[in-house]
Amino acid sequence: MTPFQRSIREVLERLQPGEVVTYGEMAAQAGYPGAARAVGNVLRNSAGLSWWRVVTAGGRLVPGLEREHERRLTAEGIQVVDGRVVRDKVAQI
Repeated sequence: MTPFQRSIREVLERLQPGEVVTYGEMAAQAGYPGAARAVGNVLRNSAGLSWWRVVTAGGRLVPGLEREHERRLTAEGIQVVDGRVVRDKVAQI
């Protein structure tokens, strides 16, 4: 595991059920501002991470996994409207 991957995993593990962050917020908190797309690659290629707690800056769900993404978020009490997380539910990490 690379230092970047380790940092992303550590940030994600601090999130509690019902908290959501953006890819950009994850990257910045991990010490890699501007690496939002790389966060997506880590989540896509790492088993066992709570990927559903991460959304785009506009709150959009993962393309192709919208139904599963919404199911997992709503199970944690996150409101999703028209394929986007309601912004007041985005965690401040």
